[in-house]
Amino acid sequence: MPAYSFEGFTPVVDARAFVHPLAVLIGDVHVGPDCYVAPGASLRGDFGRILLGAGSNVQDNCVLHSFPGQDVLLEEGSHVGHGAVLHGCSVRRGALIGIHAVVMDAVVVGEQAFVGASSFVRAGFVVPPRTLVTGVPARIVRELKPEELAWKASGTREYQELAARSLATLREVASLGAPEPGRPVRPASATVPLHTIERGK
Repeated sequence: MPAYSFEGFTPVVDARAFVHPLAVLIGDVHVGPDCYVAPGASLRGDFGRILLGAGSNVQDNCVLHSFPGQDVLLEEGSHVGHGAVLHGCSVRRGALIGIHAVVMDAVVVGEQAFVGASSFVRAGFVVPPRTLVTGVPARIVRELKPEELAWKASGTREYQELAARSLATLREVASLGAPEPGRPVRPASATVPLHTIERGK
């Protein structure tokens, strides 16, 4: 993984965390145990600190950054979807940031809250615990249902397991010209898209 020291600050990655070789860590970045950081993620601790609590995940092409002297904080079990941008904000334990969401400075995303995909959370907004916010700008829509919280917890566990599996098996290789005979299909898991759970009700 490209990791760069900046003005004496070197990124810190726990031995049980997985950071993909195509992610970039710069400066004062701390990645806790059982975290997963996907390809293309940019964690720039050149102005303020970036802190990933145990078991958090930051998915493909996310950007984490802040103003000077401000932190980006992901508490334990935070889940940041593909392409999200987080700037100088705090994401409390077990919260979820949806795909392509933008979360601005001094935002606090409460414990186990959801920020909907492609939402824009304006600076200073406080997302109450266990609520859903969506929109541009984001607004509080409703409280989350128990099955939604269970779905999120299951998805985060999948990423914690993926971190361990990636540490054990991910290797750069030359691609094949054709699939091997009898190549197996990846098995499904208990975690399914949220809309399929809601539709089944």
